[in-house]
Amino acid sequence: MANKTFTDQMSQEWTIDFPPKRIISLVPSQTELLHYLGLEEEVIGITKFCVHPEEWFRSKKRVGGTKTANLEKIAELKPDLIIGNKEENQKEQIEALSEKYPVWMSDIKTLEDAFEMIEKIGILTNRTKKATELSNVLRQKFVNLSEGQVGKANLKVAYFIWKDPYMVAGGGTFIHEILKNCGFLNVYGDVDRYPEIQLENLKTEKPDLIFLSSEPYPFKEKHFDVFEKACPDAKILVVDGEMFSWYGSRLLDSIGYFEALYTRIG
Repeated sequence: MANKTFTDQMSQEWTIDFPPKRIISLVPSQTELLHYLGLEEEVIGITKFCVHPEEWFRSKKRVGGTKTANLEKIAELKPDLIIGNKEENQKEQIEALSEKYPVWMSDIKTLEDAFEMIEKIGILTNRTKKATELSNVLRQKFVNLSEGQVGKANLKVAYFIWKDPYMVAGGGTFIHEILKNCGFLNVYGDVDRYPEIQLENLKTEKPDLIFLSSEPYPFKEKHFDVFEKACPDAKILVVDGEMFSWYGSRLLDSIGYFEALYTRIG
């Protein structure tokens, strides 16, 4: 092993023992990526929300939630690298961890950010070849998706992530980027991040589609009624939130999901 210095997506430099042998992941989609890259032995800790792959969820040490990491459990595992994300992890906890360990942070708003993250984590974990192959495949798949949108371009969408209060995905989010690449127009794309909205005002946006995400709030068909009353002309669908918001190797599955979604829309 030798010391090497890496720069994360927040422009922070970290010097680590390379290659790292004791990795903790604090982000579900990046945990799944680490599995895809073949880091079974190296990953020693994950969060309680890292449900993919199932065998890791059952067998790996869990160190709390994405925003409620258990610092004592992390200390017990003696990591030589922690991998986090600016949006998904709690700033104060990351700052506390950074005083003791290298904490490589991703910051992802666009597909290109996601591809860069995959490549950089590949380099960081000594899996450069496999990570580069993955990012190249994904780039081409999304080009093909954008070029073959089956006539669905320009449909206006409101994408809901929460209720009580109702919150939607706005501009500057990865979900917004995915909607755009699928050919949809996000009616809240001119509002930053995850704004709260009043359902009585939804009709003024005239969405063609209302997407109710399966996460973080677990929307179901039983929630349709209030949306049908607020916007009777829109088609309402429950969509798989992982496909729209997980930015690691899950993107391989998302392409087929989006193509099937076009069929559901009709």
